[in-house]
Amino acid sequence: MDAQFRFQDLEVWKLAIDLTDRLYDIADGLEERHFFRFAEQLRAAALSVSNNISDGSGCVSQKEFARFLDISRRSLIECANMAIILARRKLLAESTKGRLLDDLEQLSRMIRSLQYSLLR
Repeated sequence: MDAQFRFQDLEVWKLAIDLTDRLYDIADGLEERHFFRFAEQLRAAALSVSNNISDGSGCVSQKEFARFLDISRRSLIECANMAIILARRKLLAESTKGRLLDDLEQLSRMIRSLQYSLLR
């Protein structure tokens, strides 16, 4: 039986890893076109979103968990910025950018709601 960690039950983490998969697919495509730095940066920011949610879930205090969620949101915003830049450079389709930004915004709101619930 697999070990069950607290973060695995969090909807924000589940959404974050789904988005990470999508962002990694975009990064793989960038790498195939030899845009290695863009790919590396996108992967790092994407992974940071779910990593900070999972790291924070292991914290003893609610306040500390909320701080990790803030870092997660910042990484998420970095992913949004990368999507905009990639679309401007014609490395990402506008339709893909639009869907991605919508999903990133939804996750951002969910993370913010979890932060507020922890700090009440």
